[in-house]
Amino acid sequence: MKHNPGFLKVVDDARARVRECTVGDVKARLDRGERFHFVDVREDDEFAQDHAAGAVHLGKGVIERDIETTIPNRQEPIVLYCGGGYRSVLAADSLRQMGYTNVISMDGGIKAWRDAGYPIEKGRQR
Repeated sequence: MKHNPGFLKVVDDARARVRECTVGDVKARLDRGERFHFVDVREDDEFAQDHAAGAVHLGKGVIERDIETTIPNRQEPIVLYCGGGYRSVLAADSLRQMGYTNVISMDGGIKAWRDAGYPIEKGRQR
C-alpha cells in the first residue's frame, strides 16, 4: 500500500517518541511466557478476518476511549500492532501521551507476523 506523504510525516514524527520491536521479539516473549498485553489496533473487520494468536482487539478508533478500562495500570507492558506498523505507532504515541509508560509498537504489523509463519487465529474476539 502506498501511503500519503502527510500520513507518513505524522507517523515519522510519532516514531521518534515510540519504542518499536520486531515480530521475532514479540514471538520470543510469547514463547518465554512473558506477561504483556498483545493488542491489535486494526479495524473490527480486519481483526475478524485474522489476527495474531493470543491478541486482543482494541481498534485505533477507540483505544484512547477504552484503554483505561481495559488496562488501568499505566505501567503494564503493552505491545500494539496493526497491518504494517504505522497505525500502531500512532496509537502507541497516543497512549504515551496518556501516561502509559511501557508501550511498544510491533514493526511490520500482522503482515510481518504472517510472513514469519507465526500463529494466526480467525474470528472475532471472545
